[in-house]
Amino acid sequence: MSTVYVIGTLDTKEAELRYAVERVRAAGAQALLVDISTTPSTASADVGAATVARHHPNGADAVLGHSDRGQAVTAMSEALTAFLTSRQDIGAVLGLGGGGNTSMVTAAMRALPIGTPKLMVSTMASGNVAAYVGPTDIAMMHAVADVAGLNAITRKVIGNAAHAAAGMALNAIPEAKGGRPAVGLTMFGVTTTCIAQIRRQLDESCECFVFHATGTGGQCMEKLVDSGLISGLLDVTTTEVADLVCGGVLACTEDRFGAVIRRRIPYVGSVGALDMVNFGGIDTVPAPFRDRKLHVHNAQVTLMRTTPGENRAVGRWIVERLNCMEGPVRFLLPLGGVSALDAAGKPFHDPEADGALFDAIRSGWQAVPHRQLIEVDAHINDPAFAEAAVHAFRDIF
Repeated sequence: MSTVYVIGTLDTKEAELRYAVERVRAAGAQALLVDISTTPSTASADVGAATVARHHPNGADAVLGHSDRGQAVTAMSEALTAFLTSRQDIGAVLGLGGGGNTSMVTAAMRALPIGTPKLMVSTMASGNVAAYVGPTDIAMMHAVADVAGLNAITRKVIGNAAHAAAGMALNAIPEAKGGRPAVGLTMFGVTTTCIAQIRRQLDESCECFVFHATGTGGQCMEKLVDSGLISGLLDVTTTEVADLVCGGVLACTEDRFGAVIRRRIPYVGSVGALDMVNFGGIDTVPAPFRDRKLHVHNAQVTLMRTTPGENRAVGRWIVERLNCMEGPVRFLLPLGGVSALDAAGKPFHDPEADGALFDAIRSGWQAVPHRQLIEVDAHINDPAFAEAAVHAFRDIF
């Protein structure tokens, strides 16, 4: 039977953690109490803090030898991540705590595959939890009263969380068998026409998952790749890289394309919407960019046209990552424009800027048999480009 891992700091929350373990077992599931205290504690656990700490790349002393609490918490977080990802019997993970506990436990939760149940009871759960959840399926439950003693409120909240974790562990969702392969696609409003055409051609043979290229969208897609839940990508819209390089608000992380590099899955990519950088309302555009070519998409979104220099930097960033991919790769350049705003007669039409992007990718491309750079004499939203993308995908998938 899979096990519910109940995780927290026994030096400050022993009664609450033991109560959670009791309720998990009362619900019929197995429970394992894991201590992540960073200060000495006499409390016993199924997995003690020293055992977790030994999973740190630099050993237990890197975790438990710190006098600075912040450094110790960071190191314990790394150790807990290594510990949990080494386990094969996780049915669910249940964390309890305040700011420090939440930071440590959710960091480790984020390293687990999508679909592994993750529930965090936290005093931080009523605010902005993006930093804790990231691109994963962590469920945040507000503790209401601080996790600092058992009382009429905390017993209810912790007990409900324990029963929920037990229920998830005891009722694992079976893997689908014989279904269509899962394929991820990236889309922005200005590449919707392209993706709609691709989906129409693939829907009968593949289960298509579309991700909005908003920074988090790309991270969610790649987390699913890392979790083994997506087996191929049509990453047509890589606009998040422009925001990363140029300082926009919908930026990817430095690990963009990392899941493809690690998993070596079939990858078809392109340069969709790299003609733009995203900001909020017009008043939020940074002062140095106020004189640039701007397009008000709506009251909450202002787009800035990328320059040739910015596009060269974006192209170099992308091609360096593409050159690290050892699986089958096809990367398409739509020579007629990269977004709906970049078509002839549209506000962002700028062949010089597009040319700088294409040239940077061409010049940095390392040609090997499994990676091919394909130039398509069409706009990204033209039927000819969608046909070329689907043909490239079928060639390697």
